[in-house]
Amino acid sequence: MSSSDLFAKLLPLVYGGCFLALLWQAFQIMGRGYGAVPRPGDANRTPSGDRTGRLTIHPELLDADGQITNDDLLTVRFSGDNEQPALPNDPN
Repeated sequence: MSSSDLFAKLLPLVYGGCFLALLWQAFQIMGRGYGAVPRPGDANRTPSGDRTGRLTIHPELLDADGQITNDDLLTVRFSGDNEQPALPNDPN
């Protein structure tokens, strides 16, 4: 038996083994994703609970001392926005 015959016989086995291993990993990852979806009755399971009304401060807004910066911030506006343009000195 030559090496090419051995390779031709082993290649489908190696391919099938890799396919099964990747399929198993895909199902494991999908299972973790389905576990992340909240279901009725799972409200007490998550310690974070509802964040409605809580203030979230993004790290980009903090200066070197950890305080909210007073610097002017750049914003991006897209065409088609229906809001009135805000002026930098506008109190609203």
